[in-house]
Amino acid sequence: MRTHTLFLVHAHPDDESVVTGGVILRAKAAGHRVVVVTCTAGEEGEIHNLAPSLRPRLGAVRTGELREACTILGVDRLELLGYRDSGMAGAPANDHPRSLSRARIDEVAARLVLLLRAERPEVVVTYTPDGTYGHPDHRRAHDATVAALGVLRREGWSPWRVFWHAMPRSAVERLGDRAHPAMRDVGVPDREVTTAVDVRDLLDRKLAAVGAHVSQLPRDPAAGLVGQFVDAMGGFEHFVLAAGAPCGGAPAADLFAAPAATAAEAAAPAAAGARAPRPVP
Repeated sequence: MRTHTLFLVHAHPDDESVVTGGVILRAKAAGHRVVVVTCTAGEEGEIHNLAPSLRPRLGAVRTGELREACTILGVDRLELLGYRDSGMAGAPANDHPRSLSRARIDEVAARLVLLLRAERPEVVVTYTPDGTYGHPDHRRAHDATVAALGVLRREGWSPWRVFWHAMPRSAVERLGDRAHPAMRDVGVPDREVTTAVDVRDLLDRKLAAVGAHVSQLPRDPAAGLVGQFVDAMGGFEHFVLAAGAPCGGAPAADLFAAPAATAAEAAAPAAAGARAPRPVP
């Protein structure tokens, strides 16, 4: 089977595992190549299991944890864009001169263009326009990815599919009052979710990769944002198809799934030799 490439653009170390660890593992199991781009070193993350005095070195600590997590997930290529974590919306770190939120979109996009040109991935994944839960760096990653894909589209190339990671509204509602403040009043309507990948059989390995991010895990992981997020998803990772060939099924169960048959193909009688769904190119 011909292998393809999954190209993911994330904001901080741990996003690759928490948000998309399952689809990375699923892609690797199918023999595909996986490229992870991480925009910042996560300098503004919470500190757990480390002395507070290590705050000035947190970016280096989190980068090391990211490399370990990517090894667990089997990532083929990890690229660090080198921007600084902007912190949550309204935080003083938003204004740091090296923060991702202060970087020009065309500058960030230009770095992504070079990577996309080199990899020519079939599938690209980043966040919804609101950054999944409103984080400035997540929104910036989305905007830069869209801009980069626009440059390449004008050059005559586009990936086969582009997905936005999504939190279904029903998943957020299940958490109720237990939800971290950053996760309240967020999410997309369930009807907008086009792809729900079942990763329950991969949860042990996904959680092992999450666990590599020791500095971000409280003593009781379920009490923190990461634990609440994984719990809310119920063993699935959800996406909205933003561009490209629609998958079969509603919602589809695989980022690389064969496209849905056209109406004409579906109506063609078997005796006429109706074509099978086109494989991923």
